[in-house]
Amino acid sequence: MTDQTPASNITVRDAAARLGVTPRTLKYYEELGLVVPMRSEGGYRLYEQADLDKLARVLRMRSLGFSLTAITAMLQQPMEAPAEGGRPRLSNASLKTLRETLTGQLATLDARVAQVRRELKEAAALQAQLKRDLDYVERRLAGEPLEEALEQRRRERPAP
Repeated sequence: MTDQTPASNITVRDAAARLGVTPRTLKYYEELGLVVPMRSEGGYRLYEQADLDKLARVLRMRSLGFSLTAITAMLQQPMEAPAEGGRPRLSNASLKTLRETLTGQLATLDARVAQVRRELKEAAALQAQLKRDLDYVERRLAGEPLEEALEQRRRERPAP
């Protein structure tokens, strides 16, 4: 007997392949409560698109340096009981906690963006220097006399 899997649900192996992680990573995230996949009649994990979207967000946050503790705190906020026919909603206390978490995460990202901009500026300066060095070496290999090559290099030196 084989399990019938709805077309919109995928196995842990397929979900892991789609997200570029190992099945063990997804099982670990489940242990942390970050995602709770459905189970087939045979007990296999089945991931819906909403699960994949949530996991992709977790992976993006991890790649930006957020800890699993911070991610878990943000994603696991208590919900109020839904009104009749409605969906569960975050309580005011949960919203306030979430606001604090998001504010902290934004500050962390702002600092990271500033750091990356500094690193890019430094990399661009180094790139320009290496291009000048390569140009000098190319001129010397082409037979340009040392004094002329050095003079050209002095003229190309960037202003401080």
